Amino acid sequence: MARLVRYLRRAVIYTSSPSILFRNPRVCVHLNQNPNFSISRKFLSSGSYVSEMRKSAFEGNILRLIRSEIQSELDHSPPLQPEDKFGPFTVDERPGEQWISLRRKFGEKEDIKIEATMFDGSVPSSKSASSDPEDVQLHITFIVNISKGGNGETLEIMCSAWPDTIQISKFFIRKTSKSSPNAYVGPEFEEMEDELQNLLYQFLEERGISDDLAVFLHQYMKNKDKAEYIRWMETVKSYVEQK
Repeated sequence: MARLVRYLRRAVIYTSSPSILFRNPRVCVHLNQNPNFSISRKFLSSGSYVSEMRKSAFEGNILRLIRSEIQSELDHSPPLQPEDKFGPFTVDERPGEQWISLRRKFGEKEDIKIEATMFDGSVPSSKSASSDPEDVQLHITFIVNISKGGNGETLEIMCSAWPDTIQISKFFIRKTSKSSPNAYVGPEFEEMEDELQNLLYQFLEERGISDDLAVFLHQYMKNKDKAEYIRWMETVKSYVEQK
């Protein structure tokens, strides 16, 4: 690469130096009036040629770095084949997106859908007094939607998934028909009576939504983060390779 850069620098100096002749108007007139003098089209286009060479070298360097990074990821920490099941839930990986969905039936009437983001936040780890910025607990947001038949109403429960536990933040009934954006959706979950909070956690656990889901989501998203990173680099590489 260094040799290529030195070559390009020499090419720029060589092709630009003759242009000094054209700074003197007398020389220009003399050359224009001389029928034995012809200016090569190739010479006039040398600036464009060098520009294309620079562009080609730049793109080649990008491709080399991207290919090296992709190979490094595949060699040292390749993503695993994503799970398509979690207990009774079917998992939709949603390649290329920043979230996944899980679905299941419960009983005869309930349709349960969970939508979970990739890692969307973090807090310092409470298990260590280390000042290391990498020593954090990652956070995942997930929303549980439970609908019954076709009555047009859905119980929506907003939750957090920490590395080994889930945490409910709010729940309310959402109507499928248009409703006011300022509709009252109830108090914050932590403001409710402890007994009601415990009952809702039990309600979710009966439907397979427990701390085990938090552990699964964190393992799944770590793998998805790798897969999406490699997929993104492959997309960039394909774009740069286009002529």
